[in-house]
Parts: sequence; C-alpha cells; structure tokens
Amino acid sequence: MSMIQSVEVMRQSTPLKKPFKTALRTVYSTESIIVRIQSDDGRVGWGEAPATIVITGDSLDSIHSAIVHTFTPLLVGKSLLAYERILQEIHQSMIGSSSAKAAVDMAIYDLVAQHCGLPLYQFLGGYKDQIETDFTVSVNSPKEMGEDAVRYVQEGFNVLKIKVGKDDILEDIERIKEIRRCIGSSVKIRIDANQGWQVKDAIRTIRRMEDLGLDIELVEQPVKAGDIEGLKMVTDHVETPIMADESVFSPIQAFEVLKSRAADLINIKLMKSGGIYKAQIINHIAEEFGVECMVGSMIESRVAVTAAAHLAASKKNITRCDFDAPLMMLQDIVVGGVKYDGRVMTFPKASGLGILDVVHSQSPVGS
Repeated sequence: MSMIQSVEVMRQSTPLKKPFKTALRTVYSTESIIVRIQSDDGRVGWGEAPATIVITGDSLDSIHSAIVHTFTPLLVGKSLLAYERILQEIHQSMIGSSSAKAAVDMAIYDLVAQHCGLPLYQFLGGYKDQIETDFTVSVNSPKEMGEDAVRYVQEGFNVLKIKVGKDDILEDIERIKEIRRCIGSSVKIRIDANQGWQVKDAIRTIRRMEDLGLDIELVEQPVKAGDIEGLKMVTDHVETPIMADESVFSPIQAFEVLKSRAADLINIKLMKSGGIYKAQIINHIAEEFGVECMVGSMIESRVAVTAAAHLAASKKNITRCDFDAPLMMLQDIVVGGVKYDGRVMTFPKASGLGILDVVHSQSPVGS
C-alpha cells in the first residue's frame, strides 16, 4: 500500500526576462512555494503555489502556513489509494487558500498517477498527447506592445493574449490597432482586461474593435470579478465571445455564471480552483452547458504549469491553453516535466507529472 510519508516545503524566486504588466499588477519575478510529497515506496510528487495576492489573496507566508500547519497533519500516514478522501479533507479543512490546496492536490495526483504507471494526462482521460499555448503581450505603450507582438510571432506563436484595461479605453483600442497592424491578419488575438473596464466602457470598446475589423477571438474578464450581471450585460451586447476568469474560482461560481449565460467561455486555473480535483468539476459543468474552457496559469514555474498542462491535454472540452509563464523566466528550475517546442507542448513518457527534480530552490522552510 502506498502511504504518504513526508511533506517538504521550499520557497523559490526566479527573475523574469521582462516585467509582466497587467491591469492588476506588475511582476518582476516568479515567487512560489514548492511542495515535495514522498510516499513510503520512495516515489515523490511535486506541487507549486505562486503568491498572487491581488487575485487569490494567497501570500507566500499564508501558503506555507496552510500546507505545514493544516494540510500536512491530514496527509502524513494516509493511503494514496484513497485520494478522493484525502482531497475532500483538504478542501473541507479550511476556507480559501486555493493556491496552497492546488500545490498539495497536484502533488497527490502526481503520486497516484505514478502508482498507476501512467502519465497524469492519461490517468485523467488522455484526450490528446500535445497542446499549444498562446503568448502574452504585457500592457505597455502601443509601440512597445507592437514590437513585442512581432517578436513573439517570429518565435513561432500564432495566438497572442494582449493585456489591456490599465488606463484609458482609447489607449487600449490604439494598442490593439497597432498590434494588428504589426502582425497582420493570420495571428489570433485574445484580449485580457483583468477586470479593468467598466461595463459600458467594455461594451463600447469591444464594439469599436469589432467595427474596426480587428478580429478579436475573445475578451477575457472585462469587468470586476463579482459583477456577474455586468459580465452578462457585456456578453449580451457584443458579438465577440466573452471569457470569465476571476469571476470563476469554484464549481458553484461556474454554475452561476453558466446558468445565467453571463459568459461564453470559462478560464480554469488550478490556483483558483484549488487544484485538479475541483478544476475537473468546473470543466464537466461547463461541458454540460456546451461551454468550452481554457486552462491558464499564474506567473508560475514549470512545476505548476506541467500539472495544468496534463489536465488540459486530458479533456476534450478544454480547447485553449495559456501556459507561457515558464518561457518568461530567466532560469528553468525544473528537471523533467512538460517540454516546449515553440508554442507546442509535449509530455514525457514517465508516469505522473514526469518531474524528476526542482533545482535552484531556496532552503526548505518546513516539513
């Protein structure tokens, strides 16, 4: 029987190649908690939780505390073959702390899939064996964003996610016009306002982009996370598909958004859902409503992105991926895991996540 023997927690910080700017924040480095769970048969499962206070409310200290003081006592000595029970207990043990839950969740799924001798994406469903990611253009001046967009297209990306919503809506329109002018018509453009627009401004801005023929694939989270009525108003008054992101953390929030038809698409992130266990429920609910999902990530390393990528590859209804964060880092801290060939992401043949080690981490801070 495979039992959980130990839980180790480490902090890591890795600078980004270029500051990552959105309507909500500017990030200069990835800072996260790395979790290493070992079972009594010597297998190791890996997890990660970045500190994204402005979105999840989770800091490095709160993530560390939740894992060490609340989750570890629940985990040690438990059988991995009863992983449903373990994950239920984790979710019921405290309110919030979705990032800490996600880190532990992905490490448990890593171990369970290893026990079964399967790559995690096959254990979860195995719908496809490779995926493609977009690349994000941070919000800056139209000129700089246009130059960045050209560089990413030259590197092989054919879908760009453009950050807007930081200041004047007319400036946002100029940003998209400049990017479209620079990259031509063959590259898909997604827009992410990160809650940065008011409802009527969002409608006016999106309609203006439609009238200009800027060919926007979708607009992500145009209004405040809690304003579901406003989100629905935008969705109802524009032709461009609207994707809910920060409005959907939990399955019940997904159900409320879907029931009211407040969005056309859902962006699932493990750091919002608390891991793969709940993320699967969100995807299944959306699928029953006929609504496709994207799986995205925070500014996190290839540990968490590998887990999210395995989920994305496993399900038919997950049709879009946003996994560019590791490509923004100056150093890669992961040995093994998902591999990038430009925009194409492939999986190792190893079981579980296929992560062999995590290096360049700071010293352990708890066990």
